[in-house]
Amino acid sequence: MPKVTLEDTVVHYDRTGEGPALLLLHGTAASREQWGPLIAQAEHFTVLAPDFPGSGLTTDRGGPISVEDLAAQAEAVLDHAGVDRAHVVGHSLGAVVAAHLAGTRPDRVRKAVLHAAWPVTDTRQDAEFRYWLDLLETGTFARMLPLMAFGPRYWEQATAESNEQLVKTLETMIEPGTDRQIEVDRAVDLRDVLGQITAPVLVLGSAHDRLITADQQRELVAAIPDARAAAIDAGHGAPAELPDEFARIVLEFVSAGT
Repeated sequence: MPKVTLEDTVVHYDRTGEGPALLLLHGTAASREQWGPLIAQAEHFTVLAPDFPGSGLTTDRGGPISVEDLAAQAEAVLDHAGVDRAHVVGHSLGAVVAAHLAGTRPDRVRKAVLHAAWPVTDTRQDAEFRYWLDLLETGTFARMLPLMAFGPRYWEQATAESNEQLVKTLETMIEPGTDRQIEVDRAVDLRDVLGQITAPVLVLGSAHDRLITADQQRELVAAIPDARAAAIDAGHGAPAELPDEFARIVLEFVSAGT
């Protein structure tokens, strides 16, 4: 697996396929492995999928991280892979990082898909993120995840037994640096960089997102010069809830006009 060192961080990333570069940035508590279903359908792209610090194989000295740190690491992956410009796709925290990269290094981003991003963390969201930290301490974070992440289409077919099995699976998947990534979520403020994004952007919202509001999605579209909006009939965790539909929307957008 390729890896690149930036200061005290050794960023590991997957590289697969051949074609235009597609950089995938994962969400809080996840790792590059969240992108498996999308990568399987992106055979015509050179896909780069890094782990953030605290996730997967990426290592650092611990301690606080920031959106700026994560964007610099994403750019270091592009440099290491020999990629001048890439399509960038992010989910939740990864989408925030993608927006920051697109606004501060517009020459590196061809198109961007921002799923479940938000412009600035407000009081309501901060209360949610503080609650997440409490759940991590008590070992019940995984039990909250289906409630937060999935929409009606999941719950219509779920049973108590199947949801309990999912919770047990999620308990094994929560990354050790989740608390550090949640602290990044608490400090998000993209308002100074959104207007500097020059790439075409798809602001992809989830119709049943309990974390990101429709108003926040509209704020993103209004602030980004070349942005359009779309929605998927899922919860916050659309890449896992509806992986095929999510992949179709993303790949159609980045493939158009290429």
